[in-house]
Amino acid sequence: MIFQNPSIALIGMPAVGKSTVGVLLAKQLGYDFLDTDILIQTKENMTLPQIIKKKGLKGFLDIEAAHVLGLGTELQVISTGGSVIYRERAMRHLKKIATVVYLYADLPTLLTRLSDIEGRGVAIDPSSSIDTLYKERTSLYDKFCDIKIVCGENQPGQVAADIAATLAG
Repeated sequence: MIFQNPSIALIGMPAVGKSTVGVLLAKQLGYDFLDTDILIQTKENMTLPQIIKKKGLKGFLDIEAAHVLGLGTELQVISTGGSVIYRERAMRHLKKIATVVYLYADLPTLLTRLSDIEGRGVAIDPSSSIDTLYKERTSLYDKFCDIKIVCGENQPGQVAADIAATLAG
């Protein structure tokens, strides 16, 4: 399978390993690496939790989308925030500039990894739960991805190797 966009965008739930896998994959492929959460924090001069607190959930999602829409076509691995899939325009842009790879892990695996939701800056309605968020987001990840990689209990290096092998066909 040959993908027309050489850049790679990683999507998936918080704590699935997008940033860790992204760094390893970028090294393996000789690509640049970009973490959109870090980009947002740098450009907004606030942490993700501060942005969510100050601008609200909708405001944060709009800010996130604006920064994703500003991404160019440089050869890179892009690690996105888990909430990027809430803005269709941002996802259409990502699909234009990159092959979108969904890093999938089941809910029990994620629950063992995801502890400090507020401290991580997870874009979640305060009245919601991780279970609800998971159910809400998984269909959107499936909708927008070009490739789905099941992470399971695999180490980040193995996940990066699985992505590279899938891309190579």
